Amino acid sequence: MKFLDLAKVYIRSGGGGGGCVSFRREKYIEYGGPDGGDGGTGGSVWAEAVDGLNTLIDFRYQQHFFAKNGQPGMGKQRTGKDGDDIVLRVPVGTEILDEDEETIIADLTEVGQRVELARGGNGGFGNLHFKSSTNQAPRRANPGLPGVERTLWLRLKLIADAGLLGLPNAGKSTFLAATSNARPKIADYPFTTLHPNLGVVGVDNAEFVIADIPGLIEGAHEGRGIGDRFLGHVERCAVLLHLVDGTSETVAEDYQTIIGELEAYGGDLAHKTRITALNKIDALDDDERAEARAALEEAVGGPVLMMSGVSGEGLTEVLRAVRSEIEEDRLRLKAPEEDEPWRP
Repeated sequence: MKFLDLAKVYIRSGGGGGGCVSFRREKYIEYGGPDGGDGGTGGSVWAEAVDGLNTLIDFRYQQHFFAKNGQPGMGKQRTGKDGDDIVLRVPVGTEILDEDEETIIADLTEVGQRVELARGGNGGFGNLHFKSSTNQAPRRANPGLPGVERTLWLRLKLIADAGLLGLPNAGKSTFLAATSNARPKIADYPFTTLHPNLGVVGVDNAEFVIADIPGLIEGAHEGRGIGDRFLGHVERCAVLLHLVDGTSETVAEDYQTIIGELEAYGGDLAHKTRITALNKIDALDDDERAEARAALEEAVGGPVLMMSGVSGEGLTEVLRAVRSEIEEDRLRLKAPEEDEPWRP
């Protein structure tokens, strides 16, 4: 299934049905009078966050969503039927933006959360509504109110507990494949990852979700490369895991490149908790490891973890460091296994 995290939709709520002008005329009934019913209310357009979706691909093939109009009122004091509502089923983490792509209308971050995007028009009053002691035969009725028509943008920001950052070919996809059941595409050329990937990682009887996004390059905040389009997917993460290629001759410059892009991107992304790890140490000897680690620690101004996604060295320590930075309420704790009593 193709990943899509931005979609444009056109919605319109239903218009209200018009009121009815009618009078009661029956044989052998001496007194009639007005009996026109009110029109039905038009259907509304809603958005609801549902479980089981992680892309907006459904809105690639259908962009127009029009709710039904309310039925007009009828004689014999009958009210018209209300129009059916329309519900846009979106993944958890979807932001709903106005046509300007800046004004946030709603942010659906929990399963079952709903928001009304366009309310249906009210039905008009029939002539029965205007009956009075001084106007016993009103010949007027109100038309129904029209529906609301809007153009909206849906922007998906994946709900993940930790996010992976790094230059292209820093080993992010290899790390995700080595620590979870996710199987992202892995190759020896830049920008192998074209779309974000999610993986569920388990360590110390706890599970959390890691998001892998395409690699960033210098100038990404100006639109270079493709990684800047997906930085929004790590905005909701509790911690960022920054992987630096240990085989690079400029590990400090590589680190500063990513930090500069985070600061240029804006928001709170540059101030999120970060864990820095030197990757691909399986290709380095002891002297090269010490040299690369010292250079990176000087740039970071703090400790640096050592790991290899290929050989598995240091992976557990990195996962434990990431787990320690994630709030307990976001972790999926496994219940301890109890020994069942022996039965014959």
